[in-house]
Amino acid sequence: MDRHHQIRTDAKEIERSMIEARRDFHLNPELSFKESRTAGIVADKLKALGMEVHTNIGGYGVVGELHGSRPGKRIALRADMDALPIDEQTGLPFASTTPGVMHACGHDAHTAILLGAAELIAGRRDRLSGSVRFLFQSAEEILAGAVAMIKDGAMEGVDEIYGLHNLPSLTAGKIAVKSGVLMAAIDRIEIRIIGKGGHGGYPDACCDPIVASSAVVMGLQQIVSREIAPHQAAVVSLGTIHGGTANNIIPDDVELTGTIRTMDPEVRRSMPERLKRIIEDICRAYRCTAQLTYIEQVREVDNDEACTSHVREIAAELFGAEACQSIVPFTYGEDFAELMNLSKGCFFWLGSGPQENPERAFGLHSSKLNVDESCLAVGAAMFAGIAIHRLAFEGCRSE
Repeated sequence: MDRHHQIRTDAKEIERSMIEARRDFHLNPELSFKESRTAGIVADKLKALGMEVHTNIGGYGVVGELHGSRPGKRIALRADMDALPIDEQTGLPFASTTPGVMHACGHDAHTAILLGAAELIAGRRDRLSGSVRFLFQSAEEILAGAVAMIKDGAMEGVDEIYGLHNLPSLTAGKIAVKSGVLMAAIDRIEIRIIGKGGHGGYPDACCDPIVASSAVVMGLQQIVSREIAPHQAAVVSLGTIHGGTANNIIPDDVELTGTIRTMDPEVRRSMPERLKRIIEDICRAYRCTAQLTYIEQVREVDNDEACTSHVREIAAELFGAEACQSIVPFTYGEDFAELMNLSKGCFFWLGSGPQENPERAFGLHSSKLNVDESCLAVGAAMFAGIAIHRLAFEGCRSE
């Protein structure tokens, strides 16, 4: 029987256990760097599969090492485990039991998928040349877990790395991928605009930082519309504004925070200077001063061409050529990019939207997100197929 057909069949056979695991994680979500329960379950399952297991890697990260029967390269597969500070509104029987915390990005599904893949691959270890490293990462949502795992040695000796993320706007059963930049680099900005406060009835005696901040909000949009080439995508979004204590008092200062998303490293490098120039010059016109703090968070996800070809090949062999789609880059961000900085690899989208009425799917970070659980077997088969394809030695090409 064809190797990939058997992987797909075996993935369906363990689908129920993956669903049960996903629902358990969904019931008991844990925030970034607090994933102790999830990590404990993951570690126990990997140990039961006969793996070498390391815990508390980069916070509550878990690393499982599965050695094949012959020496060879090392392939890493990664899933994230953390939830978000969101009140769940799904009404599901397995909805979060932790107030204010929810798996609104589908990391519960990712964890269950990689556990399923581990089971599929462990049953075939005698046919592998090399090893598979399973990375269960904490704190992706705050873009800190990947760097923490790297510092604890999780990427040492890795030749290739692969990861996935569910995508509700893509129907379950589909895969989407592209070589090159798949997701944007993310940076954070913090702005403090300093004026001179006073009575709201006498603004002439003040230097109003609220008026200056409103001009800054509008002025920053000119970076994208007038300073960056149309083919070089970028986003400047301000998410918070805080200032003032009463309706008739002009405050001394206003604080703003925002996010910068870029696809091109050169554009990213130019952003601090552009922001500083515009913010300071606008504030000067309003007799205020400004302080900009620019915090680099995570680089862009940039897929290796050869690794992307491997993903496409496996998707076509497992589910047919029509199941794998090309896709445009997203301005989402992922700290998987930091792992890829140390090894070539590929990150791909796993369809998790409903088979019927896909336009009604709730998006990532929605309080009503609920993945179509048929995506679990698809994701596990993809991970297993990739690892087995990359590590199989001659004579083990079929089952």
